[in-house]
Amino acid sequence: MKEYSVDTIRNIGLVGHSGAGKTMLAEAMLFAAKETNRFGSVDDGTTVSDYSSDEIERKISIGCSLMSFEWQNCKINLLDMPGYFDFVGEVICGLRASDLAVVLLNSTSGVEVGTDIVWDFLNDQQIPRILFVNHGDKEHANFDKALADAQQFFGNGVVALNFPLNQGENFNSVIDVLRMKKLVFETDGSGNYKTEDIPAELMSKAEELRTQFIEKVAESDDEILEKYFDAGELTNEDIAKGLKIGIINRSIFPVLCGSAKKNIGANLLLDFVAEYGPSPIDLSPVIADVNGAEIELPVDRGDFAGVCFKTLSELHIGELSLIRVYSGALKTGDEILNTTRGSSEKVGQIYSLVGKNRKDVGLLKAGDIGALVKLKDTHTGDSLSAKKNKIKFKPIEFPSPVVEMAINPRAKGDEEKISNGLHTLNEIDPSFKITIDAEVKQTVIAGQGEVHLAVIIQRLKDRFGVDVDRKKPKIPYRETITINADEKYRHKKQSGGAGQFAEVWMRIEPLPRGSGFEFASAVVGGSISSVFIPSIEKGVRQVLSEGAIAGYQIVDVKAIVYDGKEHPVDSKDIAFQIAGREVFKMAIKNAKPILLEPIYTVEVRCPEDNMGDIMGDISTRRGKILGMEASGRFQVVRAQIPLAELYDYSTSLRSMTQGRATYTREFSHYELLPKDLEAKVTAEYQEEKEK
Repeated sequence: MKEYSVDTIRNIGLVGHSGAGKTMLAEAMLFAAKETNRFGSVDDGTTVSDYSSDEIERKISIGCSLMSFEWQNCKINLLDMPGYFDFVGEVICGLRASDLAVVLLNSTSGVEVGTDIVWDFLNDQQIPRILFVNHGDKEHANFDKALADAQQFFGNGVVALNFPLNQGENFNSVIDVLRMKKLVFETDGSGNYKTEDIPAELMSKAEELRTQFIEKVAESDDEILEKYFDAGELTNEDIAKGLKIGIINRSIFPVLCGSAKKNIGANLLLDFVAEYGPSPIDLSPVIADVNGAEIELPVDRGDFAGVCFKTLSELHIGELSLIRVYSGALKTGDEILNTTRGSSEKVGQIYSLVGKNRKDVGLLKAGDIGALVKLKDTHTGDSLSAKKNKIKFKPIEFPSPVVEMAINPRAKGDEEKISNGLHTLNEIDPSFKITIDAEVKQTVIAGQGEVHLAVIIQRLKDRFGVDVDRKKPKIPYRETITINADEKYRHKKQSGGAGQFAEVWMRIEPLPRGSGFEFASAVVGGSISSVFIPSIEKGVRQVLSEGAIAGYQIVDVKAIVYDGKEHPVDSKDIAFQIAGREVFKMAIKNAKPILLEPIYTVEVRCPEDNMGDIMGDISTRRGKILGMEASGRFQVVRAQIPLAELYDYSTSLRSMTQGRATYTREFSHYELLPKDLEAKVTAEYQEEKEK
């Protein structure tokens, strides 16, 4: 196996809006590198990176896949990530291991909502990036508009290094601004091209773009800027140096173009990445944690430290942990420490991956990415290090789920299989959550969209052999009271021998929203012994979880025991529990009980021309608009909407905006449920109770 030095490694993430052509660009790169001898197709289900059955069936990328190959004496670790927002967790995982992002733009639509979201992720993680304007062969391709779009929303660091000539069906030529040459590509899909002089009519455009680019290069470094001011131009060495500096410090975002489907521009992109893309050493050191203290960890430090950024579990490749090594080296047989969980791991086989195909390499050096046979107690996001160092990295943060679905086993006795299956799938994909909700007696799965949950359920069936029925999740309403109430209850039971006796006098009061429950004793004179007060509270708390009017948890109530009676022989713990429970139920019913519903704060990011539809839809969902603000080319609408109205919101939003809008949500508070809806919920509860 060839060994690569850290400065020859390039870790590249392909990102962008769904349909921008990331998977086909990966295919073109593999073909150009002679890693494959055929050009796969998303439509035919024959691409290297979309190899799972659900990806082939749906014709979209679902998981982040790794492809490693050589180009110009560099090792390229290429991570193809989904563009469909339901699988944003996979993007977050892939970016954790990337040193450079290639952001794809569709030349027919420019910057889309998915591009904007990914750009925010890249800013948050301070990842260098270049742009690739794809689909130059499409009928309405418009590179200039896509470039202007990117410059408007991502700043003047966006500079074109080439531009297409004959966009559309016959597209085969590109003007290279870096070399100031015309490149004419073969029409056989080989990716080969011949070099010609730039036509006279295009020279002014090429020179104008070159000037913009050279000015940005000069601004990247004070020494280069001084040379530019003195000489009015830069040497090729200065251009190369300034371009690399500008990419690394994120002041330059170069734009290349092509057609992945026709294999135009993939090899130019690879040449550019090999020449100017940052290596792990260029981005060293990284921030880590040792025993609670933050340190700077250089890539050339001797001891191993890394992150499991993704767990794979596919029927045909088995269970693998994808590892990014940040320092030191990892070899088969090593004993390492999972510093996230405090457990030891023995390293088995180490693989280099090209999609589902793997090659045993036995060693991973600093800066590199590879796959280990599934470690016994290591999951997505866990930190790993040599045992003596205990180095820990910042955990991977996933967005909160926006869609929920309740599931029931279709066959009796499958509960354990479902539980085990869901927890295994959650280790692979932590962007979905599982809740065994004792309150509403449902198993609820929550994810980033309905397609996301549909994929989880399909995998549950394919890999664990269990079918489930899907149901709308029950809403966790709350019960509370609106006025004070006062009740007395005597529990007396005589059935020969020792009996039961307890009498409890109680008043209840409403508390401010969000206060929960309070219990107090105001008994004086010993009418109830202090030993029985906890028994009364225990009885009351049984009712809190069961509810009094619709079976939901009771909140924001204060219960005060102020008097009662006991019997010297028959009073005991169980008697006061029963009396406490019954007096509290009676008091609740007399205190004008009401239902509260959960309200969520929602943020919708959408194009401006969808604002009217979105705001109208929020109103029909009993929502309240909190405000609006611009975010780049998009508008962000903040609103509060009842959870009951959010069940199908993800699907409706996509339908309303042709997939151009996304949303996030977060629990805010509980609020009064309107009377007509309260009557409906209460009636449903009574109906179910009587069955």
